[in-house]
Amino acid sequence: MTALDALKTAPAPPAAAAAPPQIPAAISWDVIRIAVDVLRVHPLRSGLTMLGIIIGVAAVITMVAVGAGAHRLVSEQIKSLGSNLIIVFSGTTTAGGARIGAGSRPSITEEDAAALAREVPAIEVAGPTVRGGAQAVLGNQNWGTTVMGVTLDYFTAREWNLASGRVFTSEELNGAGKVAVVGQTIVERLFDGGDPLGQTIRVRNSPVTVIGVLERKGQTTQGQDQDDVVLVPLSTAKKRILGWSGTRARSVGGILVKVRDGFDMKEAEAEMRELLRQRHRLTARDEDDFTLRNLTEIAETREASSRILALLLAAVASVSLLVGGIGIMNIMLVSVTERTREIGLRMAVGARRRDILVQFLIEAVTLALVGGLIGIGLGIGASMAIAAFAGWPTLIEVDAILLAFFFSGAVGVFFGFYPARKASRLDPIEALRYE
Repeated sequence: MTALDALKTAPAPPAAAAAPPQIPAAISWDVIRIAVDVLRVHPLRSGLTMLGIIIGVAAVITMVAVGAGAHRLVSEQIKSLGSNLIIVFSGTTTAGGARIGAGSRPSITEEDAAALAREVPAIEVAGPTVRGGAQAVLGNQNWGTTVMGVTLDYFTAREWNLASGRVFTSEELNGAGKVAVVGQTIVERLFDGGDPLGQTIRVRNSPVTVIGVLERKGQTTQGQDQDDVVLVPLSTAKKRILGWSGTRARSVGGILVKVRDGFDMKEAEAEMRELLRQRHRLTARDEDDFTLRNLTEIAETREASSRILALLLAAVASVSLLVGGIGIMNIMLVSVTERTREIGLRMAVGARRRDILVQFLIEAVTLALVGGLIGIGLGIGASMAIAAFAGWPTLIEVDAILLAFFFSGAVGVFFGFYPARKASRLDPIEALRYE
């Protein structure tokens, strides 16, 4: 009879001699050391096992950084337009059965702007504007830009401050003063970044003196450069530059309306529509001869879209973590099979099932956490590389890093538990017989 047969057929000790149940001790350092040594013995296999987790964590951090950067960029662009804004445009024109777009029919006036500010309590300011393309010339330099005729309410509505200089005076606004406030792009293109204050430029052959420089606003969500603009008094734009005369003398291209904080934007929009219909003597059958555009709703929609994009990117990248976890489980199952005799021997000399379970769990979690740390480094590096070389804005968030790290540990526990449980439930006799 062999030693294994003797161990298998040996009678059980009497019940009276059975040892009382023991409370499991804390995890032994020997178990941790053995688990780490096993991983060190097979560095290549350990590295390949961690590869899925490394790629997953790096992908999550990179995608979250890209999504957060895009969300912040959209938020900044929307904020640059101003808050609580509603724009009133002129109506449409029908020519030969074809309806031309909004603004083709000059149906709103300066008086409409004054009435809106006076009669709608929710409105803080209502600034009439006109605009057109123009060539700005300084010496032998010239630049095609946008010229806008505005009032002081425009600066309030857009929340646009000056970097230097001053805004228009009442005399300049009422008397078609030959003055202008320019954006940063004009400073760069015409003045080579120098000081433009006090210098005279020609806009459509009309000389205007630069009295102020606007702070930088950047691009809109459509990619339009907001700083490429020359602002002149509304009367100056109409009489001297754009040539709005005759029937268009009191008309404007649009009205920029800023709603007071705390008021409902939709209610303010409804009150504006009702007032304008009354002023334009429109019946119930008549369509609006103007267009209202609520920029706050547009901003909220685009911000929500960018947030959804960030979540989708993170969700797609998280699939890589799951794939990495499946890789860990497969390798651990292979390891259990290869080390069956070792497991049987350890259990035969006194190792408990709990020790085997903990050892294999430690191996799986160690692989996941080390892979997570490496993935964090790669993810941060990839995010910085995208920002530097691709020019795409990225925002590395600490919360995303911590979440990816702890999620990688959870993946190690979840996918490592089954192989660890399988190893701990091996029969020591059958394990020692395994070839």
